Amino acid sequence: MFDNIYDIIVVGGGHAGCEAAVAAARLGSRVLLISMHLDRVAYMSCNPAMGGVAKGQIIREVDAMGGCSGIITDSTMIQFRMLNLSKGPAMWSPRAQSDLLRFSWAWRQQLEKTPNLRLRQDTVVSLWTEKGIIKGVYTLTGAKIQGRAIVLTNGTFLNGKIHIGECSYSGGRMGDAAVLGLTESLQNFGFESARLKTGTPVRIDGRTIDFTKLTEQKGDEHPAKFSFTDTPTLKDQCSCFLAYTNETVHNTLRKGFEKSPMFAGRIQGVGPRYCPSIEDKINRFADKTRHPLFVEPMGRDTVEYYLNGFSSSLPEPIQVEALRQIPGFENAQIFRPGYAIEYDYFPPTQLSATLETKLLPNLYFAGQINGTTGYEEAAAQGFMAGINAHLKLKEQSPFILKRSQAYIGVLIDDLITKGVDEPYRMFTSRAEYRILLRQDNADFRLTPLSYAIGLASKERMCRLERKTAAEKDICAFLCAEKIEPLEINSILTDLGTSSINQKVTLNTLLQRPQVMLKNLIPCCEKLKKQLKKVEGEPFFEELLEEVEVALKYESYIKKEEENVMRLAKYEELPLKENFNYQAILSLSYEAREKLSKLKPRTLGQASRIPGVSPSDISVLIIYLNK
Repeated sequence: MFDNIYDIIVVGGGHAGCEAAVAAARLGSRVLLISMHLDRVAYMSCNPAMGGVAKGQIIREVDAMGGCSGIITDSTMIQFRMLNLSKGPAMWSPRAQSDLLRFSWAWRQQLEKTPNLRLRQDTVVSLWTEKGIIKGVYTLTGAKIQGRAIVLTNGTFLNGKIHIGECSYSGGRMGDAAVLGLTESLQNFGFESARLKTGTPVRIDGRTIDFTKLTEQKGDEHPAKFSFTDTPTLKDQCSCFLAYTNETVHNTLRKGFEKSPMFAGRIQGVGPRYCPSIEDKINRFADKTRHPLFVEPMGRDTVEYYLNGFSSSLPEPIQVEALRQIPGFENAQIFRPGYAIEYDYFPPTQLSATLETKLLPNLYFAGQINGTTGYEEAAAQGFMAGINAHLKLKEQSPFILKRSQAYIGVLIDDLITKGVDEPYRMFTSRAEYRILLRQDNADFRLTPLSYAIGLASKERMCRLERKTAAEKDICAFLCAEKIEPLEINSILTDLGTSSINQKVTLNTLLQRPQVMLKNLIPCCEKLKKQLKKVEGEPFFEELLEEVEVALKYESYIKKEEENVMRLAKYEELPLKENFNYQAILSLSYEAREKLSKLKPRTLGQASRIPGVSPSDISVLIIYLNK
């Protein structure tokens, strides 16, 4: 297609690699995606699900900018749930149970139909450079492929090592080889690397599970979607199930501790604190008599189930014996045991805000190579790396999201500023402006930005413009239209809130926590007519949600917007890359060392570097004002 000469070479076909390749190709770059296993692109190596707390917001953000993860999730999911609905809208998080094989296959089809994108099944073992300039890659098959920019998305494959009890062997995941040599090649350029660890549970034959002993967890009655485009509505949802461990299970697992690679010291990498193995849980929380387990189907056309919460690297006989002590699993047969995997990663403080490495121009890292965990975090990084690799080659301004604009902005800023000491996972608590970064308004926040660089389609932008105009009109109507006590008091009584004794605006009633927009519609003919104007729009349901959130939480949203504006003056104050921090002796020694090493792009980023105190920031402000 391109005579073996490419603008961008994406290494790795996971969630990061797929988003990176499609984004760059859609922008117009000639892209080659190299994957060890083209039948497993965007493969769900761990649980078959997308989204969750904060993760769902990330997928909606990627979708709003023209990424593919949301569309593919909608077209292949088998269950949908909106999490945290009992909390405020800043916490609402979409989650989908996915059909693992269909998800991967849908991604393969997307890659194949994307213009400017070519695929190759191979393994990259080293980089080709000349005089410190990226020229391409060398592969295991002996190929020398030319590319002006490289995006590395190697997942858990770099010197990956699988552990099951006392058995350890090289592998990137079960059934796939590790990538050997690439870490050492990067170290020769001066990059620092370290080791992390993650794990996965047993996969169970569903025909051997007694589901009558488990608690069924159905999907939402009216399932929503991830994509802001017209993806199909989910029907015929599959159920998940809830189970629990018990003391007998825990005691059985403890019998294998002496052969555990984690407790025996054979695993040196640090594991994810928020997703520990079952042996780690019963060791750290010895006072807990039980732990919840989530039984998740792997797809519509398979009997395979994933036991979320039972990740383990204990010997297989111990895993099976303990599994059969769980009610409902007395006769369980497994398809494969759980295992832990150690792998190399590169501390992300070696990256700029575009995810380009500081040591080697036009080389980008995205996904677990940066020390993150999760399909969603990987997809977001790959998406941003692909965009910025293209923009750099075209000599255009970089595409960088602020912490006040997106969870993706929080993610990347955290990585390059603070680094990681364990696999990084996104939480809503990491975002200081989360009332602004809701899942429902990702298109309002990000589609215009993506459209401006030529990625989000004109159709997306036109849809958003219609939706924006409709929201403005409906909000104005609700703030102006008044309703009589006789029309609404019976409804208010039924909702458990006080009645009114004079006319009030519909918006005033909507401020009450008990009152929803859907409660007002039957009582007001004028409101029905107002909504009738946009009832046929595909975004009608999400529009109603957005209107209700915007009005009900208006004061909170305004306060957060004011906070952003107040801090923006210093947050975006630029710091030159060659800034001589060592010359400012009034800075603490630690601040001088950290700032000189990390070279923050802005004062706001500098303020978030561990070891840089508020007094150090004050010194910098005074110096910059001079």
